[in-house]
Amino acid sequence: MPNIKSAKKRVLVNSKKAAINKSEKSEVKTYIKNLNALLDAGKVEEAEKAFPATMAAIDKAVTKNIFAKNTAANKKSGLAKKLNALKASK
Repeated sequence: MPNIKSAKKRVLVNSKKAAINKSEKSEVKTYIKNLNALLDAGKVEEAEKAFPATMAAIDKAVTKNIFAKNTAANKKSGLAKKLNALKASK
């Protein structure tokens, strides 16, 4: 445990920020999980409705530095590929 006042404050601030970041990351993962569940179930129309919200959540996470730009791009690309493959098969 730090003894200096500023170091004590850093510990508190860092723990609060870590909790916020964890919450934001969890929210994005939930969006992705729900979209993947719709895609796996073959529900194209519902997946198309959920797709923009998922993309927006990923983009918001990038602006808040929760995900790196390339990580977000990879996630978005993979989800788009799955959706387009499902559309093509129907």
